[in-house]
Amino acid sequence: MENYKKTRSVELPSVCPFPALPPDTPEVRVRDGSKIRHPLRFALGHMEERRRGAQGAGGATGGQALCRQIVLTASGKGVSKAITCAEMVKRRVGGLHQLTQLQFSTVEEVWDPLEATSGLDSLTVSRNLPNIWILLSRDTLDRSQPGYQEPGRHDTLWAHEEEGGPPRSGHKRKKAGGGGGAGRGRGPGRETVRSREPAKGPI
Repeated sequence: MENYKKTRSVELPSVCPFPALPPDTPEVRVRDGSKIRHPLRFALGHMEERRRGAQGAGGATGGQALCRQIVLTASGKGVSKAITCAEMVKRRVGGLHQLTQLQFSTVEEVWDPLEATSGLDSLTVSRNLPNIWILLSRDTLDRSQPGYQEPGRHDTLWAHEEEGGPPRSGHKRKKAGGGGGAGRGRGPGRETVRSREPAKGPI
């Protein structure tokens, strides 16, 4: 491919694996180049409880109704960011059921020759990227579905990390100057004596 350059890349849309969701369910698309605070702010804005405004005329209350469900999706290198965002949402909003589905999405790349007069044709390359879909719901989900995670399981993980958890296994470093043993390659009782007199220059 040294004679080609990639001109464009198109990711084909993938179908949501949760067909029974209401049509107004918000969907958060987490991309590789996006910062985690942007999708997290959007998700918390729909799921986190806020103070309602004062009652208006006719007894209506201000503020936006809380969402019962939200979907987070990502592909390629953005999968880890989507998982991190979902865990942070579950920590802020308690009692959320989680259902995770894995798929593959297709990306088509178009490669054009570097020189138009070289006689080479354009190439279209298709690649498969891992795709993740995470459903967070206040309502109970089907526990028999693969990828289901009940509420409260994240609390054990966060509490374990906050308490410090068990120490990691590994080799202990030797302290400098400790042990009193002789250096490597030196026999017992041998000492190295260095002269502290300043070196004399040429007379």
